[in-house]
Amino acid sequence: MALFLFLLLAAVVLGLIGVVADGLFYLLIIGIVVLVIDLVFVGVRWRRSRRGPLR
Repeated sequence: MALFLFLLLAAVVLGLIGVVADGLFYLLIIGIVVLVIDLVFVGVRWRRSRRGPLR
């Protein structure tokens, strides 16, 4: 969960810098990519954890 929050924070910061700073549009793109990867990562982990215990 800490990795998810760290990546989420990094994506938001990169996105804000990319929007505010002139000529750093690529940081916005990198922030969006990090956010998408983070959401996929959490979705895969959440899906695995829903399985019941093996008997």
